[in-house]
Amino acid sequence: MADTLMGLHKDVTCRECGHPYRVGISTGMSDQTSGVPKGLDVVRSVCPLCRYEMDVRRQRAFSGDRVLVNKFVYHFQEPRRWDVAVFKYPEGAKTNFIKRLVGLPNETIRIHRGDLFVQESGEDGFTIARRPPEKIRVMLHTIHDTEHLPATLLEHGWPSRWQPDADSPGWRVADDFRSFAHDGAAGREAWLRYHHVVPSQQAWNAADRGMPLDQNLIPQLVSDYCAYNAGTAEFQYNRRSRGPVDGEDQKGLGVHWVGDLAVSCTFEVRSKQGEVVLELVEGGRRMQCRIDVATGRAELSIVGDEFRRETTTAVSRPGTYELMFANIDDQLLLWVNGTVVAFDKPTTYDPLGNTTPRPDDLAPVGIASRGADVEIRNVKVLRDIYYIAVGPSKYTGRVCDYRNGAGLFVSTANEEHASPSRIQYFLSHPDLWPEAFSDGNMREAVFPLHDDQFLMLGDNSPASKDSRMWTEDEYYVDRELLIGKALFVYWPHSWDEIGIGEEKSIPFPFFPNFKQMRFVR
Repeated sequence: MADTLMGLHKDVTCRECGHPYRVGISTGMSDQTSGVPKGLDVVRSVCPLCRYEMDVRRQRAFSGDRVLVNKFVYHFQEPRRWDVAVFKYPEGAKTNFIKRLVGLPNETIRIHRGDLFVQESGEDGFTIARRPPEKIRVMLHTIHDTEHLPATLLEHGWPSRWQPDADSPGWRVADDFRSFAHDGAAGREAWLRYHHVVPSQQAWNAADRGMPLDQNLIPQLVSDYCAYNAGTAEFQYNRRSRGPVDGEDQKGLGVHWVGDLAVSCTFEVRSKQGEVVLELVEGGRRMQCRIDVATGRAELSIVGDEFRRETTTAVSRPGTYELMFANIDDQLLLWVNGTVVAFDKPTTYDPLGNTTPRPDDLAPVGIASRGADVEIRNVKVLRDIYYIAVGPSKYTGRVCDYRNGAGLFVSTANEEHASPSRIQYFLSHPDLWPEAFSDGNMREAVFPLHDDQFLMLGDNSPASKDSRMWTEDEYYVDRELLIGKALFVYWPHSWDEIGIGEEKSIPFPFFPNFKQMRFVR
């Protein structure tokens, strides 16, 4: 269920960009144990933002989150889609599992292209299963953050991922790449775009040796790369080369394009007039949010479509605002200062047929000013989770949606490997995408449910042992196996110390980790 709930893991702070993240430890045992069998300890981890690989063998392993469960709620109300539920494992009723409930009785659930679709009893077609805004926010993964940039790469000339369009003069990029400003003097739209250029191991090797970096940097598609799954266990590290990694590692490498994205930032508006624009690209289609800073009027639109939604926001005068714009589950969402904004009509839209990425998806986020004097900082790009279409069966093959493998795998005498270099090549070359993302090549998984049957999926789709991986006949959870609904993480792991100032601490066994106590969404 990472990153919603943690199993056995290590907490890591990237030495290069300072981003805190977690790497999971797969032992085949209970997530609540803190013991790690010899050879299974994670010794290397990779930052999800700058892809810096660290030695973490000295890092301590922590047990999973302990959760308060309401065991009475399902006696008084029906389970709801997107609940995080606790239940008895159908194949071994002595074992408790915790997953997200995604399928209800007498529905058919379809997993396709990373999304979930629902067919109600008696209906002919499937409709996308949309999550409410509070669920979406906690399930997003950060892929870029201007507050966490790779220091060594920048010293060696690594560029900002945010670049002004060639025909958009006036953007001033801070020397540290953490903020961007435009005075609005041009009077026309001036675009600043995010290019998804991911540092490779070759780039890090060159920087470590003091060698010049390759300046011909090629952006790639946003993928379902997951640092929690990308750790290298001791036994794997001892036998790996710089070539393909083994099957356990491939779960975190990120082979699937994720088109559902969000962007958040701090907007400082310095003028009384003008317009700011946030843009997200999916499959070549451009979704925009325009805000008139003179009136606060906001408009959602899809370029080339009749879709229009309007409202009035608080962004109506000089000041500082926290904005977030998301395109998730075929719906557009806007948050201002942490609150989701209601529009005059529902902000959902019909399928656009944009299921194959286009070259524009290599720069999938844009921010523009038109006559507005603005500064933006604390910019984050986030992606949605991607549900992989495997099952219903005991699945032992590739955890991959491409039927033909998309050229990502290398076979050896005893096993098949996902190749990092092949993945990078695939994600950065548009000529390979039409075949790979064709309807005939993309897998789907369909799960019919009957009376009192529920479907359970984990948020960590590449590594989750959920309904997709159970037996072909019993991929569901019977009502009688439901225990309750997860409410609150009351005991995240303790640090066993108290910080004194910024650099000092004193031992304090079992001191509560208050910062990570939270409601389960």
